[in-house]
Amino acid sequence: MKTIFKFIGMFFKGIWKLITFTRLALANLLFLVSIAVIYFIYFHAEPTAPKVEKASALILNLSGPLVEQPRYVNPMDSFTGSLLGKDLPRENVLFDVVDTIRYAKDDDKITGLVLALNDLPETNLTKLRYIAKALNEFKTSGKPIYAAGDFYNQSQYYLASYADKVYLAPDGAVMLKGYSAYSLYYKTFLEKLNVNTHVFRVGTYKSAIEPFIRDDMSSEAKESASRWLGQLWGAYVDDIASNRQIKPDSLTPDMDEFLELLKKNNGDLAALSKNIGLVDSLATRQQVRAELTEIFGSNGDDSYNHIDYYSYQHTMAPSFDYAADDVGVVVASGAIMDGSHPRGTVGGDTVAALLRQARNDNKVKAVVLRVDSPGGSAFASEVIRNEIEALKAAGKPVVASMSSLAASGGYWISMSADRIIAQPTTLTGSIGIFSVITTFEKGLNKLGVYTDGVGTSPFSGVGLTTGLTEGASEAFQLGIEHGYKRFTNLVSTNRDIPVEQLDKVAQGRVWTGQDAMEHGLVDTIGDFDDAVKIAAELANLKNYNIHWVEEPLSPAQQFIYELMNQVKVSLNIDVTAMLPPSMQPIVNKISADADLLQSFNDPKGQYAFCLNCLVE
Repeated sequence: MKTIFKFIGMFFKGIWKLITFTRLALANLLFLVSIAVIYFIYFHAEPTAPKVEKASALILNLSGPLVEQPRYVNPMDSFTGSLLGKDLPRENVLFDVVDTIRYAKDDDKITGLVLALNDLPETNLTKLRYIAKALNEFKTSGKPIYAAGDFYNQSQYYLASYADKVYLAPDGAVMLKGYSAYSLYYKTFLEKLNVNTHVFRVGTYKSAIEPFIRDDMSSEAKESASRWLGQLWGAYVDDIASNRQIKPDSLTPDMDEFLELLKKNNGDLAALSKNIGLVDSLATRQQVRAELTEIFGSNGDDSYNHIDYYSYQHTMAPSFDYAADDVGVVVASGAIMDGSHPRGTVGGDTVAALLRQARNDNKVKAVVLRVDSPGGSAFASEVIRNEIEALKAAGKPVVASMSSLAASGGYWISMSADRIIAQPTTLTGSIGIFSVITTFEKGLNKLGVYTDGVGTSPFSGVGLTTGLTEGASEAFQLGIEHGYKRFTNLVSTNRDIPVEQLDKVAQGRVWTGQDAMEHGLVDTIGDFDDAVKIAAELANLKNYNIHWVEEPLSPAQQFIYELMNQVKVSLNIDVTAMLPPSMQPIVNKISADADLLQSFNDPKGQYAFCLNCLVE
């Protein structure tokens, strides 16, 4: 009897599961069909591609950060991230911005450029300089550039300074605060939580782990950071002074001098900006539109003839020579992690697969590795470097193009390239290695929780709840020292620098691209364009295409990706925005540090990472 009831129960349970499955399948199908209908109604019912109908200004209204590559290659990451309240801002690919400006330079329908940069966040100087290069090229066409803004942050003003005329709102300001490298320090906090932090490192200047073992920045870290911060700020000031034809000293007053200037202008920051030559005109939005209407003509809607950056991109005709060979470009942007990972981090296996793809592609004759990374997993860095060696063995030259940051692991993956190209303001070097292990035995013991047992080896009892023995700690340190020797020996071999000489510029010390070239760590000062040109020359290519080697999207992923680019998810909730404004910076900083720790996944726990290279 029991068997019969069990069978009946299983029968009805199976029917119920079938009904539930069918119901969910139909609901999901209906949901996908609804999305498809909305998509095709709104974006394919009237396929009207934007056009530049008449002579117009191109408005460079960049909204969101400048990136080396769009982060959310997996469309579902973007979709679910928005639903879960993670802020996913629009990203502007650096190379797209530059290509668009260059295309507009030769477009007869574009008669000028208007920089409207209110929504551009702070950006590293190296990326800004690459855009500035395109702006200078645009000006050679004889077309004017205007900048209009209510307020200018430091990055916005840097680009605005390349304009022929800079407008500022009468109640606005230009806010230049300089560069800094500040971190939160957790030593006392961790001690209060009874968390033991075990640190193993090599390198006098390897300060990435200092936030876990100190309450302040060490003198060695301050010495190193002061040098490269001063060089970055000096480059910024020199560029602005040259563009605006003003003395560099006027951009770098001390506090007393600044207060005196502000008093002379009755506390009016806008007037101060104009009087020291940062801007040309104080004008309301209405006044700016009126002046630009006189220059570019009226569009009949109380404004001037214009097309915005995002619309203009859709009017650009692709340029591709199908008969020519390719210079492949592989982008490594973000913290280096072991395994496969989506964009936003550098997955060792992911980037290695792209390099292997370029090696096996007969049309790719040379490769540019574009690096913008503070480093990360030492193991993953070596996985990527091995693929670069394989590319060279296959007869395909490799050029490392350093962006804002190619330090520690970022340098590790660059050092085997045939040529290393850096900008003067690139941060690189940081040749050092470390490991951090946190254990919680003290805190647990205080709560009355203890760990005890037996094991079969000296390492069997080592763990989060038992701590590290003296022998285990010594073993970890020996492993780190071996990793450092391997790092420096690889640099010595690849860069032809004696180990004894290299040790003077290693030890975790950070260098600008200019200093790195003097020490032999890089070959040439140049930008991405120079790197592509050198790669083509090494491969003896006269005509070539730039081929971005990327992970392909499936048709379903492409559909969702395009949909997410068109539709703003209304359920996106920025939890941080709910906090008081005074709390938001510290919460964002702690969140960023937590995200950083999540990227530490080296199988041996060994990291080549430059934490203090993250400039504010």
